Amino acid sequence: MIRAFLAAELREDLRRQIDLVQQDLKQRLGCEPPRNIRIAWVQPSSIHFTVKFLGDTDEGQIEPLREAVQRAIAGQGIIHIPIERLGVFPRLQQPRVLWVGPSEQWEQGDDAKRLTELHQVVADCCQAFGFAPEGRPLSPHLTLARVKEGERHVGQALAKSGVMDRPISSGVLAVESIVLMKSELRPTGSVYTKLWEARENDRN
Repeated sequence: MIRAFLAAELREDLRRQIDLVQQDLKQRLGCEPPRNIRIAWVQPSSIHFTVKFLGDTDEGQIEPLREAVQRAIAGQGIIHIPIERLGVFPRLQQPRVLWVGPSEQWEQGDDAKRLTELHQVVADCCQAFGFAPEGRPLSPHLTLARVKEGERHVGQALAKSGVMDRPISSGVLAVESIVLMKSELRPTGSVYTKLWEARENDRN
């Protein structure tokens, strides 16, 4: 068994832009006493857009799942997600996750509907293999960091800086393929290994 998930990868130019956003946030949050805040920053090389978390996966399913996902997404076309704002989960007063993603306006548009449809066909495909259905709708975002301690202090610092009120321009996430990632938990953090890639424009 392996621990796995389906995701869309980022292009290198987008990773570089996200790295700049992280560096800016680190500076803004650096004014707080270190003992009050503990933040685990995601390495830009490890950032991805999760489409479907699978969890424990039988290695015998890896290739059949690739073939099924390839058939499911063939001809879907590339979906462009502009990375335009900084957000938090669950709320600014006590943020546990810092992320970047599209604007609320984009989430009401046609590309967002196409993304929802893509997510649904992938979820249906996975459910046919016995994976649990999604418990919540897809939220297009890229995780920058997880707040381990000092959520209230982080929220106050973010609110005071005004960074949450300004749009950002970090580029575009182009969802043009789905990859299966193996996730290994290590003391230094999660290590991801790509096992296969299914492209949306491949009709074979």
